Amino acid sequence: MKSFSLQNHIDAVYSGYPAASRQPVIGITGNYEDLTCKLGKGYYQSVIRAGGTPVIIPPSADKAVLMNTLDHIDALILSGGGDINPLYCGEEPVPGLRGINSERDLPELLITRLAYNRQMPMLGICRGIQTLAVALGGKVCQDISSTPGPSPIGRGGSVKHSQDADRSEPTHSVTIAEDSTLYNIYIEALKTPPLREGAGGRLEGDGGRLLVNSFHHQAVSEPGERFRVVATVTDGIIEVIESSEFKSILGVQWHPECLGDDGLPLFEWLVAEANAYRHAHEVHNRVLTLDTHCDTPMFFPQGIHFEQRDPRILVDLHKMTEGRQDATIMVAYLPQPKMGETFSSKVDFDVQGPTEYADLIFDKIEEIVNANADYIALARTPGDLYENKRHGRKSIMLGIENGLALGGELKNVEHFADRGVVYITLCHNGDNDLCDSCRGCNTHDGVSRFGEQVIREMNRLGLMVDLSHAGDKSFYDALDISQTPIVCSHSSCRALCDHPRNLTDDQMQRLAAAGGVMQITLYNGFLVKDGEATVLGAIAHLEHAIRIMGIDHVGLGTDFDGDGGIRGLRDSSELINFTRQLLARRYSERDIQKIWGGNFLRVMTQVQKK
Repeated sequence: MKSFSLQNHIDAVYSGYPAASRQPVIGITGNYEDLTCKLGKGYYQSVIRAGGTPVIIPPSADKAVLMNTLDHIDALILSGGGDINPLYCGEEPVPGLRGINSERDLPELLITRLAYNRQMPMLGICRGIQTLAVALGGKVCQDISSTPGPSPIGRGGSVKHSQDADRSEPTHSVTIAEDSTLYNIYIEALKTPPLREGAGGRLEGDGGRLLVNSFHHQAVSEPGERFRVVATVTDGIIEVIESSEFKSILGVQWHPECLGDDGLPLFEWLVAEANAYRHAHEVHNRVLTLDTHCDTPMFFPQGIHFEQRDPRILVDLHKMTEGRQDATIMVAYLPQPKMGETFSSKVDFDVQGPTEYADLIFDKIEEIVNANADYIALARTPGDLYENKRHGRKSIMLGIENGLALGGELKNVEHFADRGVVYITLCHNGDNDLCDSCRGCNTHDGVSRFGEQVIREMNRLGLMVDLSHAGDKSFYDALDISQTPIVCSHSSCRALCDHPRNLTDDQMQRLAAAGGVMQITLYNGFLVKDGEATVLGAIAHLEHAIRIMGIDHVGLGTDFDGDGGIRGLRDSSELINFTRQLLARRYSERDIQKIWGGNFLRVMTQVQKK
């Protein structure tokens, strides 16, 4: 019998609370009609059944509302509804265009882009798949029934895409790519009941045939580079797109919220991804995340805006915030002149020599920090990093890439130590007066006599010796000379990619035995010999290094803005995805802290105890 005692219901709510774990919060964009924000009950009921807490997002383009909304949700559902204004696709309306929903267009396109920048899980449904495409570089066909002949999206009209049957009834099938997220979702769902025999959610045949409903006259015509098509109808109409960048983003053309048990697996997937997203954020709240090498100062001559989300650079304050990155080591990169070249001819600033150039770069970094002192600060020690994190500030450490910056003067080691430099990469692409490069001519047969003096002075003054870019003989010489552990701030594994910039297994073993660390880099050519590197390739290099060296000797040095950046980890905003990959592989939080800078900072602490 139904109870009408309010107190009984209150008691039931509090029973077991707060022992119950926090549910992920799923934001759902509300439809807008007749001066009313509304939502079909299937959306929020499906989220609840999947284990999430639904909240409805009203159509507002107010920037404070958008940002605060995203701060309080763990995933986003873009719901169905009216057509999108074709002007947002850069197109004029066709005769078959129906009623657009101007109240929703801008707010939803904005929140989609902002959620994408934060790596937030998203599920687009019907209009929502089209919102994903328009917001992220794709195109929408305004009216599939008027598409003539063979077209990029199909033949237009050979399959009915707007059913008369009840919304809970599947009326056509889609063929799913077997290597897709969607296929895996339904393969898992089929392992446990209930999925109705012959209804939506059933996979049939070798290719994966899914039965769905259909209520649309528009469709995605071009998914754009951020998505790939993973399901179509027999007439070629695109029915599903998913992220091509290893992100938790999926768009479906049908309405799974109307299919009951058969649509539920999509919502269960989204809630699970929202849980993983929130877990990664919680880990980042507790651990310190340090990228040990970026070249962003190379872009200073272009007048970049570090305080903004500047598209010209891969590391800025907004991207660091979106990717939950606490700190980076920004280097003064000095190109190595070839025989007959002057240093001043290689750089964009009017300087007398390499030492002055490095000082100018550090001056520019200090200007940026001083102008944004509420949000970012310089750091010289591990203690500084942790103190900045505690106060909610990002950190920049200073490094030098190429000992050419010393200008041949031993005294300049102390000069740069006084400026706060934490490491010097002995060389770059070419031999200098310290040592031979992996891309050099064996000028010194390893480390030069001056290079030996520099290493010993760096030991005395508490600067880390960085051997990324060093030739093999230079590497072993420096290991023998240095009295403190060595670092390789941005290198990868030669066993997986045969490049002289990468470390051999023997070098990695020797480095670990000496207490040093190796930071996997995200430079495409150092991860794969041919083709495109992805986040999965970076993880493969990391795990090879762990097998050879142990978990206490590895980390990440992205080389962002020095041609680093790969699919899945293109810039600082995507670094949270690195943590999600580690969590998916069941690395402990302690090990994640080691990888995310703990090992590197252990060496820094040891070196700085001069």
